[in-house]
Formats: sequence, C-alpha cells, structure tokens
Amino acid sequence: MLRHIEAVDDNDSLELSMAAVAAAMSDPSRIKMLCALMDGRAWTATELSIVADVASSTASAHLARLFSEKLVTCLSQGRHRYYRLAGQDIAELIEMMMGVSWKRVPSPQTRAPQQLRTSRTCYDHLAGEVAVRIYDAMVSRGWLEADGNSMTPKGRQRFQASGVVLDSKTRRKACCACLDWSERRFHLGGDAGAAFFTHCENKGWLTRIPGHREVTITSRGQLALKQLFDIEV
Repeated sequence: MLRHIEAVDDNDSLELSMAAVAAAMSDPSRIKMLCALMDGRAWTATELSIVADVASSTASAHLARLFSEKLVTCLSQGRHRYYRLAGQDIAELIEMMMGVSWKRVPSPQTRAPQQLRTSRTCYDHLAGEVAVRIYDAMVSRGWLEADGNSMTPKGRQRFQASGVVLDSKTRRKACCACLDWSERRFHLGGDAGAAFFTHCENKGWLTRIPGHREVTITSRGQLALKQLFDIEV
C-alpha cells in the first residue's frame, strides 16, 4: 500500500511540474523572450525587455520566472548578465509549440515575413523553406533514413567527405526530423543539423542577421546548394 501511495505522489509531482512549466510559458511577453532566444545567442535583460515591449523591471521578473522553471540559463560576465535557452530540448519544445499554435492563426502566409519563412535559425540548426528542401534532398539521396531519425552510412560518408564534423560522443540526438512550424514539414535537427549549420556558416554559405533569426543564403551558398542538392534559392 505504501508503494502505491508513493507512486501516486510521484505522478502528482510530474503533473505539477508540467503545469508549472506550462504556466511559465503562458504569458505573451515571456513567449516573445523565448522566441527571441531561439536564434541560439545570449541576450541581456535589457535587449529582451525591448523585444517583449515591457519595462526593465517587468522583464527581470519574467526572466526570473523562466529561470526558476529551468527554461533559460543565466551567465554573468562582468557587469552584464546574459540569458540563453536552457538547452536543445527547450528549443525543440518551443518550435513544436509554434507549429501547433500556427494552425490557429488565419492566413499564415500573409503574417510571417517571407525572409523568416525562407531561412532562419532553429536554435543551432537551419530552419525554413530552404532547410526543408535540404532535408528532402538528403532523404531522397539516401543520406537519411526515411523517418529522419538516423543517418545512413552513405550520409555519414558524405558528411565526412564534405568536412561536416559530427560529434560521436554527443548526448543529444545524433539526428532527428524537426518539425518546421512555417512549412509544416521536417528539417534536419539534432547534432547532424547543428554540424551542417556550422559547416555552412564556416564556409560562408550563409550569414546571420544580428539580433534576428533570419539567415541570408550567400551567392556562394546558393552555388553550393545547387551543386550538392540541386536546390535553387
């Protein structure tokens, strides 16, 4: 009987924890902050207060709430404090929520900026229309398994030949199909997605727009995507 009671208590604790996380994300201002942090960079409280259009004191209270629920981390450097998403799992949760929530918004094509839909960051990997087309090309070329949850030997070989460095000791998913909220299809996530994004950035195939999630595909990147995947941007 005691074991049964403990099990019920454990279940209650999990449900209460889930409710607390949901409550922490229930405020529009906090959601704006979390979405801003989806660019994978560290932001100050002042910068996030501007994004959320709230006073600095209000922003600090919101960030304290997000921090207490382990949705963001805080790094002190000199006189400044910087906030980031607490990890890839939080980024995946936010991206999934975007996909679910977008279905409730009428005429999404007219509301999302075209550049944001074309190419953007999804925490540490590429998202948007271009990323979806790259993912489809990788699947069709046999680089990824059909479900996108693992790379094939051919895919790993092609990554290695191209200079894309995979982390064999990563604790995150080595490869995964990440649902793209604007395209409602999959793009490449996990360590493979992050490694490919880093490779593209190092090669000068894409550039980030400071302070935003939008990504610009350079002329060199357009040529590379055409050669690798027969994709025209």
